[in-house]
Amino acid sequence: MAKVDRASESLASATEEVVAKSRLVGAKVNARGELVELKFHNQNYRDMAPAELASAVMDVITQARKKMADRVSELYAPLVPEGLDVNEAMNGELDTRAMFERMGIPLPPQ
Repeated sequence: MAKVDRASESLASATEEVVAKSRLVGAKVNARGELVELKFHNQNYRDMAPAELASAVMDVITQARKKMADRVSELYAPLVPEGLDVNEAMNGELDTRAMFERMGIPLPPQ
C-alpha cells in the first residue's frame, strides 16, 4: 500500500502538456485527464474555419490525455496483479471475466 500511496502522491499535482505542431494551441491535463489549461500561442486561430479550429483544439487535448494515461499506466503497472492491463482498466475496456480466467479463478457461466 505504501507504493500505491507514493504513486498516487506523485500524480497529485502532475500535469502533461501538448502543443500543436503549428504552435497555435496547447492543452494541459491533470492526472485524471481533466483539461486544466488551454492556451492559444498566437492570433492565427482568428483566420481558421470553426471546424478546423475545433479539430486543432480537440487534437491537442486528446494527445495530452493519452500522454498522461501512458504516464499513469507506467507508474501503476508494477503495482497491479499480473495479467491486469492498466491501460484497459483506465480506458474502461477491462474484460474482468478474462482477467479472472487468466488468473485461474473459476467463474460461474454467464
